[in-house]
Amino acid sequence: MELKEAEEMEPVSPSGQYLNSSALSLSVLGVLESEIPIDDSQCFSLLKDIFLPINPRFSSIMVVDENGEKQWKRVEVKLRNHVKVPIFPSGLSPEAYDKYFDDYISEIGMELFPQSQPLWEVHIIKYPTSHAAGFLIFKLHHSLGDGFSLMGALLSCLQRADDPSVPLTFPSVNRFPSNKKDGNNSNIFSNMYKTFCVVSETVSDFCWSFVKSAWLQDDRTPIYSGDDGIEFRPVSVATTAFSLDQIKQIKTKVDATVNDVIAGIIFLGTRLYMQEMRQGSGEANSTTLVLLNTRAFRSYESVKDMVKPDAKSPWGNYFAFLHVSIPKLADDWSSNPLDFVVKARQIMNVKKNSLGAYLTGRLLEIVRKFRGPEAAARYIHSTLKNSSMTITNVIGPVEKMALNNHPCKGLYFVVTGAPQSLSVTIVSYMGKLRIAVVGEDGFIDSHKLKSSIENAFEMMLNDFFSPLKST
Repeated sequence: MELKEAEEMEPVSPSGQYLNSSALSLSVLGVLESEIPIDDSQCFSLLKDIFLPINPRFSSIMVVDENGEKQWKRVEVKLRNHVKVPIFPSGLSPEAYDKYFDDYISEIGMELFPQSQPLWEVHIIKYPTSHAAGFLIFKLHHSLGDGFSLMGALLSCLQRADDPSVPLTFPSVNRFPSNKKDGNNSNIFSNMYKTFCVVSETVSDFCWSFVKSAWLQDDRTPIYSGDDGIEFRPVSVATTAFSLDQIKQIKTKVDATVNDVIAGIIFLGTRLYMQEMRQGSGEANSTTLVLLNTRAFRSYESVKDMVKPDAKSPWGNYFAFLHVSIPKLADDWSSNPLDFVVKARQIMNVKKNSLGAYLTGRLLEIVRKFRGPEAAARYIHSTLKNSSMTITNVIGPVEKMALNNHPCKGLYFVVTGAPQSLSVTIVSYMGKLRIAVVGEDGFIDSHKLKSSIENAFEMMLNDFFSPLKST
């Protein structure tokens, strides 16, 4: 690769170094489902004129300078090295192409990026499956940015399908349920009690997270093997979609957030799957890592604004891991499945009052300063490996999008390269929540787990609409 004459060097952020190291290498695959067959005749011009100018990271490689520090170095991008168009057998049915598509997702998810070129690829699938007429897969290394950043970049390439001149809009974000306050909340005793709660919850949360990350593994279950090298094994992806309006109805009933409801559904569905696969595992000690966006301002800005030093929603990796124990499957769970949402709300409310995630971030900084970024990356690897699964979500647009006059029927993303057998990702789009279950192929039946999550949602809806139930 020939270097540009005017080379530009910029330090790699600490999180970028952690996520692209000998211990850890994560990738994000954003999947766009097209309503019509894909015409890729303008692919290279679109990448050159629209995608590459979005952010200098897309034209940079990660190098080590003379001081041993990692830097982003601008290079000349050879687009043909970044665009992949696989060839499948011709003339098959959409159902037959489902298998080829699933295998291809697993294959590119396992492949590591060559470090000699910018860390992104575009994969164009021209074969119709039972889900779409064609696919565009944007594969980007996690060191380029988190899901929020990469979604912002993706949206910079897309337009509203009905009117490209009108900007896309997004669902309103309310991270906390409305809390009823009484007139005594401002007195000194109340403030002292709140301070005590924050301190005690922070100490408990940080200590437990540290023990979990450093030593304590989850119980062996149908979703957790504890094996080494899971990040190098094939994966299987299954997706489903829920109505955002129905999620909000449940949210209102239990005075929770949308994220609480989603977590409760996934928790219950996962426990049902575990119990079906192995009796008694519904009561095992299992932990989820919930990824929290740590930006103070969480609405999307243009990427041009995101890369500014004083950006309200800055580009990069701004997230923290929250250790959350998956509620156990009690004997009477079927009489009130909404209890899983209530439990998820209670757990998350405690986490919101804790500074444990902040202290964990400071701990990583200390490890990086005194032992180097590779040691910090090993700590994150251990954090992931000792927990059963990860849940992460991203907000998508309300309106239908289009890319170069290709209407986008659906949208989802997956994260690969983590030392876990299971992850669940969620993205909202056109009033739906698209959930992707990514499981270790041969160990987790992703489609059966997806069905269990669907069953959990149906049970909660039935509980919600039951005339015999009261709030």
